[in-house]
Amino acid sequence: MLDLKFIREHPGEVRRAIEQKGVVLDLDDLLRLDRELLDLRQRVEAMQAERNANARLVPKAAPDERPLLIQNGKDLAEALRNLEPELRAHDDALKQLLLRVPQIPLPDVPLGRDDSENVELRREGTVPTFSFTPLDHVALLEQQGWADPERVARVSGSRSYLLKGEAARLELAILTFALDLLADRGFEMLSTTALVRPETFVGSGHFPGGEDQVYKIEGDELMLAGTAEVPVNSLYAGETTLTEADLPLRYAAYSSAFRSEAGSAGRDVRGLIRVHEFKKVEQYVLMRADEGEALQMFQTLLGNAEHILQALELPYRVVQNCTGDMGAGKRLMYDIETWVPSEALYRETHSCSYLGDWQARRTNLRYRDEAGRLHYAYTLNNTGIAAPRILVPFLENHQQADGTVRIPAALQPYMNGRGSIGRPVRTIG
Repeated sequence: MLDLKFIREHPGEVRRAIEQKGVVLDLDDLLRLDRELLDLRQRVEAMQAERNANARLVPKAAPDERPLLIQNGKDLAEALRNLEPELRAHDDALKQLLLRVPQIPLPDVPLGRDDSENVELRREGTVPTFSFTPLDHVALLEQQGWADPERVARVSGSRSYLLKGEAARLELAILTFALDLLADRGFEMLSTTALVRPETFVGSGHFPGGEDQVYKIEGDELMLAGTAEVPVNSLYAGETTLTEADLPLRYAAYSSAFRSEAGSAGRDVRGLIRVHEFKKVEQYVLMRADEGEALQMFQTLLGNAEHILQALELPYRVVQNCTGDMGAGKRLMYDIETWVPSEALYRETHSCSYLGDWQARRTNLRYRDEAGRLHYAYTLNNTGIAAPRILVPFLENHQQADGTVRIPAALQPYMNGRGSIGRPVRTIG
């Protein structure tokens, strides 16, 4: 959400952001509602002042004037009551439109309609070459008996997954490694629920607009979040206890995550790319309102994610998201895409986002400076690691000629010191 005063004073900037991000919103309607609401409030304030002045006259009035003043007070009270529904309707309508107003992207964000117009910034790591015919991750899991897609589909439906044996241990090892790395870098570990109230999705900016991606708990006012960003962003909502000295708050939040993947029919249905339920470590930062410091923090979060991939010895590239692919609330967004040999392309595994005070205004998330003044905080988030998706590039990049999978040195302490997993299924040479 943007400051309404900013919207009034900078309609051109806001209109450009609406167009650049492809948001469905008529700014003229919002500004018209704003003017009408201001007029209504002025009318109400004037009538309240008149009613108060009238009430002060009653005790001093002559007996023959008093009934007229009393009736005038009743008429004013009735008129005010009649205005209340119109005032509420305008206020509610304006709030709904304000929730759709996008954040202003930074000036150097590339213009574009969708992810096809994102800009590659750099590539890191070496794409592997194989002296044998490599397998994709589905074939690797099947060959080693590490998955059971048919049985889990009978239990949980399509786009579910079940990992067995060493693959299950590998998933847990990668998640634990990422949590340890972030904790060593000063991030407080959180284990949080995916069950949240609908208003938390509004606070994070996923609603309105992303309702079809969320699982709802029938008969209860709870939903399942697709990232720990959703509950963590609302932890301090509406409070005024945070001070500038408390900031930044840096969290490495671990949770299950759920996404309905509505609208993705036919896409990535095979294997572990696009499943309905997964595990995720999310980096989330709440900090003071200073854009220079926030951009430095953005690089810190990005660097953490890159360090995880480097330690896992996975080749990747960093891309800057264009205006049409960065989401309504983002001021700046980078994706990290990791190399998938079977597809000969990079696939998104991490997203790094800076949102300014866009989320904080939605959640009323504020802190006090040294003088006691309240400010809206700035928020950032970045994927630490998400599993099982990360297993797709991990298994494919680290497969060996004999059918086993190599374990990088950084991960070996989390795998009982083993340098590889799996049984040899082919004779080398």
